Amino acid sequence: MPVILWSDALVFLLLAAGAASAWYIRQREHLSLPWRRVANSRMAMVSLLVLSLFLLVGLLDTLHFRPALPQTSGSDKVYSPEVLSVFDRLAGPLRTHTEKTYSAPFALTLYAKEGVMDAQGHIVRDYPRLQFGGAHLADVSQRDADMARRGLAGGAAGLLAGFVLAMLARRRTKQRALLVALLLVAPLIGAIANLATVYHVLGTDKVGQDVLYLSLKSIRTGLIIGTVTTLVTLPLSLFLGVAAGYFRGWVDDVIQYVYTVLSSIPSVLLIAAAVLMMQVTIDMHPQWFDTTAARADLRLVFLCLILGVTSWTGLCRLLRGETLKLREMEYIQAAQSFGVSSMRILARHIMPNVMHIVLISLVMDFSALVLAEAVLSYVGVGVDPTMISFGTMINAARLEMGREPMVWWALASAFGFMLVLVLAANLFADAVRDAFDPRLNRTEGKA
Repeated sequence: MPVILWSDALVFLLLAAGAASAWYIRQREHLSLPWRRVANSRMAMVSLLVLSLFLLVGLLDTLHFRPALPQTSGSDKVYSPEVLSVFDRLAGPLRTHTEKTYSAPFALTLYAKEGVMDAQGHIVRDYPRLQFGGAHLADVSQRDADMARRGLAGGAAGLLAGFVLAMLARRRTKQRALLVALLLVAPLIGAIANLATVYHVLGTDKVGQDVLYLSLKSIRTGLIIGTVTTLVTLPLSLFLGVAAGYFRGWVDDVIQYVYTVLSSIPSVLLIAAAVLMMQVTIDMHPQWFDTTAARADLRLVFLCLILGVTSWTGLCRLLRGETLKLREMEYIQAAQSFGVSSMRILARHIMPNVMHIVLISLVMDFSALVLAEAVLSYVGVGVDPTMISFGTMINAARLEMGREPMVWWALASAFGFMLVLVLAANLFADAVRDAFDPRLNRTEGKA
């Protein structure tokens, strides 16, 4: 049975808005020119390839459903209370192959010794074999050869798929860097995918869940925090910033007072207070939710709203300053002298000339919002504890860093995935900034 959560609906809304914006931009040469500059940037296209992989995982994890339970003859169809996604179905072995507790990456045994029975029936202290990780091997000595064989087979299949995709992409782009990156990334994904079917590539956590699966599931949470928050941030900062700079007077004074007060309040304390009030409201109304996933998803949506309400001040200040400068331009004064209404001037002259600032700021703030979720979840005021995210992974792994021997792979995995996502977003934001900044001198063919 298909399930549409609140965050799913917002993601679909963003996709529709993005598709409409792309169609609108393609019809207008002056709007498509900066994006062609972005397409000519090697750094932008390689980072976009990495971001596209994260987006693909996030979109697959956004298509939710409730599986049907086994039924007896003549009974009505009953659905499971557990909400799964298309990604969960594709990554079935990663999700269902859970062990007893910790195991290191590519390990065949648990990370700590336990009492096990030997061949003679005696209880001895040893490392128990995993139930799923490397269970197909009769002896531990076979692991390295099996890993090499499976890695090469998966890498070859990935290389073949990457070559086909590169040939298809070559018809639309001449960026050699993009094609080379595709040929490098595809074998890596193929090798990891083939190894993950029989090994825990990044180990398991305290309750035996596969860390690679948890890291991939965290991508959707980070993307939603980084993108859905813009639905709240953009209208507030755009309209208030432009209104403050254009109308000035008491309108400017009131808006300045509001964002100055908000900027003076420590953001973490403000977000924590709002999240705690929201959590109390959710706990008092359990009848609102038919599944645990719906409850956790509503908290995620409210967190996006709270982050949006508290993070619009910086962009608003930038837009106010730019609007103050544009207001004194000759064409604006000419329009005012001809009696053009203020709303028409704002829509036809001011808004288009500040959109490059809006776009650059939103793309650059994406990485900051992803990091903000990790920090908030670490201190306990982020997403619901039942929802998988980079912050909850880091929060769960921090207590295990003091163990002997140290359990390091869960923290390293969350850090690595978040680093790649944020780095790719920052590199793409730099390319967008260079392409949209009207003060930079460039040629059309510059890479």
